[in-house]
Amino acid sequence: MQSDEEITEYLTQALMDDDPRVLGIALGYLAKARGIADLAEKTGLNRESLYKTLSGKTQPKWSTINRIIKALNIRIQAVT
Repeated sequence: MQSDEEITEYLTQALMDDDPRVLGIALGYLAKARGIADLAEKTGLNRESLYKTLSGKTQPKWSTINRIIKALNIRIQAVT
């Protein structure tokens, strides 16, 4: 995934999934591409917590997902 359009489509599909862990996995893929250490610094979360949250093995809290989204400079927009 290189373009903003590809990232947008990828995250849109993750958000449409009924399993909230899918969004965490999708964000994890983007986070790894951009650097977990940088993300840890921007979110104030340690790397271990980030890996756990983004692994898909747990249901992440919205507050944590929101911190990650903001740190990745991603904007979620509702469309009707």
